[in-house]
Amino acid sequence: MIGDILLGCARVSRAGALIALIVLVAPARQPAGAVSVGQEAHQEVVAARTLVEGQATPVQSCRELSSEGVDLRCIDLEPTSAFQGVSARIDMHQSATPFGVAVSADGTPRYDLTAQVSGLQRPAGDDRAYVAWLTTEFMAPVARLGTLSNGENDLGTVALNKFRVLVSLEPDSFATVRSGELVVRGASPSSRLQGHDFAFASPLAAYGSSRDGERGDPIHGHQGHDMTTMPPRRFDLSMPPGMMHIRPDVQAWLPASTENIPRAKPQSWMRMADGDTLRLTATPVRRRLQSRDVIMYGFNGELPGPLIEVRESATIVVDFLNQLPLPMAVHWHGIRLENQYDGVPGVTQDPVAPGERFEYKVHFRDPGLYWYHPHHREDIFQDLGLYGNMLVRPPDADTDAFDREEVLLLDDILMDDKIVAYGEEAANYALMGRFGNVLLVNGEPEYNLSVEANEIVRLYLTNVSNTRTFNLRFKGAEVAVVGSDLGMFEWQTPVSSIVIAPAERYIVDLRYRDAGRYALTNAVQALDHINATYFPAIDTLGSIDVRVAPSESPRRTARRNLTEAHANDASRADMRAIRSHWDRPVDHTLELTLRVDGLPAVVEQLMRSDRVYFSPVEWEGTMPMMNWASTTKEVAWVLRDTDTGLEDMDIDWTFRVGDVVKLRLINDRDTFHGMQHPLHIHGQRFAVISRNGQPNENLVWKDTVLLPAGSTTEILLELSNPGRWMVHCHIAEHLEAGMKMVFTVEP
Repeated sequence: MIGDILLGCARVSRAGALIALIVLVAPARQPAGAVSVGQEAHQEVVAARTLVEGQATPVQSCRELSSEGVDLRCIDLEPTSAFQGVSARIDMHQSATPFGVAVSADGTPRYDLTAQVSGLQRPAGDDRAYVAWLTTEFMAPVARLGTLSNGENDLGTVALNKFRVLVSLEPDSFATVRSGELVVRGASPSSRLQGHDFAFASPLAAYGSSRDGERGDPIHGHQGHDMTTMPPRRFDLSMPPGMMHIRPDVQAWLPASTENIPRAKPQSWMRMADGDTLRLTATPVRRRLQSRDVIMYGFNGELPGPLIEVRESATIVVDFLNQLPLPMAVHWHGIRLENQYDGVPGVTQDPVAPGERFEYKVHFRDPGLYWYHPHHREDIFQDLGLYGNMLVRPPDADTDAFDREEVLLLDDILMDDKIVAYGEEAANYALMGRFGNVLLVNGEPEYNLSVEANEIVRLYLTNVSNTRTFNLRFKGAEVAVVGSDLGMFEWQTPVSSIVIAPAERYIVDLRYRDAGRYALTNAVQALDHINATYFPAIDTLGSIDVRVAPSESPRRTARRNLTEAHANDASRADMRAIRSHWDRPVDHTLELTLRVDGLPAVVEQLMRSDRVYFSPVEWEGTMPMMNWASTTKEVAWVLRDTDTGLEDMDIDWTFRVGDVVKLRLINDRDTFHGMQHPLHIHGQRFAVISRNGQPNENLVWKDTVLLPAGSTTEILLELSNPGRWMVHCHIAEHLEAGMKMVFTVEP
């Protein structure tokens, strides 16, 4: 059987050369005459399976399939002139994963390929066979996928940004080098991406638009910061000259600086009992980043804010004081608490004015990992450091499952000689969201951890960034995902990396077998839109020092294997009730889409050319100028009820406590710019049951789900908490651009 076919590509050089490596797990070919009994039986099976008369019914083409975004996951295989009777396509199914998207350790999308084939004829000799091959867009190197017959064929797993599939007629079914006549061929949907030569030839490329740096006076904001200086770029990417003239149509804003602002303190760990009161104050803080002093915001003067540890079913009082110059409120993300304390200005409370207080009562109904953050101008407040975790312990917590635990908050921030200014009257970076160029763990640009070999370390991971989806890799470690937002998975899943979108949480166990120093990295595939090429973007977030334990305890050596799947019986029992609703009809469908009006013409022209293909996840901000120049005045991200046509805050859904609702979430493939959306539902919990029609067999309670571009996801939403609750994209700039709605749950 063929194993995974994994391809990693080094960055395209200036000369355009591609360095590629294919790792292929396949049976070795035997010398002539050396055929084992098992191989002889295999040849008989292949002969019975592949050497048949052609089927009369043609295979449906990708164009004939009706699923949303199917053209992003489907390849039509075109026949050569000698095989016009053959029809075939490749279906690209997302590989099984505990995350919203399946990727390899370097961030390349992983697909399970199946070939639907009709019309293959009996070859002239009984030994001949149809064989499928994988190759790059440059037609080298070439790797074997497997033999083909009429009907459905499993071709294994592929991780590759752009690729081609070829089928040839070979002398026998064991061919490992393609030499036979070509039958059909096709290219991955991503191959439609082509370099934008017109971006430099068009008059718009030279002159930009009416909203450029030559129009009127420069726009100045607080403390002399302005929107006339171009934002920093992480990568050396081509950009049309006209792009250099565009500017966001907002005033710049940054926190005011005074000499008496205190230095930020490290995060404290606060263990609280039922009935305790926490005094939480939002204040400016001073901290050192990139060898510069910057002004940020913190809870209780800490970055990140205090880690709150409580027991399940506890209730605490939070006495919140706002000592910032802007109004704000605190949202208790993922907690099924009383509606009036959810912290959403305009829905559950008025924003807390500067110098004012608000008392929250937070009831912790479910064990899990949660976080708190502002829910008013999140693009500013949250990005500047206002966030902290809540760890809710069950009464019967299995502390024997691990040796130690660590809490990691993942973030990024955008800096040049200072923090890059925000839009004052409206958010900018409205198209793709604000990607930072300095990546942070627990508020620091370098994370360090010391562990012992063979001990199991439980990590509680939270993505608190405005936009960035991380692909986190603990090099050298055995890693298993055991839980997510509101609890534990039905099955422990071994993984090579952890994909975590904004607002998501994952509980991960890891173990290092050997002593040494190991890197913690974020490894993704970035897209150069102008040249239509992918390149690896790898950031080292820190290091883990592994030392040999003084003595190995019997308890540690008897631990479960992290490289194998293990069932969580309690979680499986908890999910039985929700599984009973699996096959019910869809109750509501939400489409996530985009409207733009008034963007600079050069931006519109470039963006429209990208619509031929959208990557499942936009991992990096590789279009910084056009993104920086887009504001919520020109960009409206939309949630649309497909049954009524109502959008965003006009949507009016009403449910009752005890209802279970099946929602279909469609990330519009035909929008102006398609990208992922981490969709968050307040005050309730749900289970993801399918992605693009593929059932999800490993359930966990969630409050935030990653919706890749062009995808369709179905969830079962359990309505257990009365009140008015918000649904929104957790990319902060998309929320500011209107991507939100409210539904009602009646008692």
